[in-house]
Amino acid sequence: MSKPIPSRWQSSDTAIKAVQVAFDVEETVMNAVRRAAFDNSLSASDQIRLVLGLSVATKPKRPRLTVSLSEEDYRILGKRYGIDPDERLKIKEHVTQDLIQFAQTTEDK
Repeated sequence: MSKPIPSRWQSSDTAIKAVQVAFDVEETVMNAVRRAAFDNSLSASDQIRLVLGLSVATKPKRPRLTVSLSEEDYRILGKRYGIDPDERLKIKEHVTQDLIQFAQTTEDK
């Protein structure tokens, strides 16, 4: 017998039951989806949902970029910025500034 879902989790019930699906497609398809997603200020996942005629969350998402960093990456970045590799928040702040500078120099071209 399964336990009832706590009321505070019931709104997440649908998301919990969702299954992520990966599609093996040619690079041209991936690029087209990514380009359309970028042009529409959407995630690739939301762009795929639009293409398929599925609903897309209208709630604005916090714009952010993500990257996975290993212990070795933190050591390299710590050395680059002259920061202890365990000072991850400080490293994140420096990386954020590097990304902002990258965007500014890219826009100037």
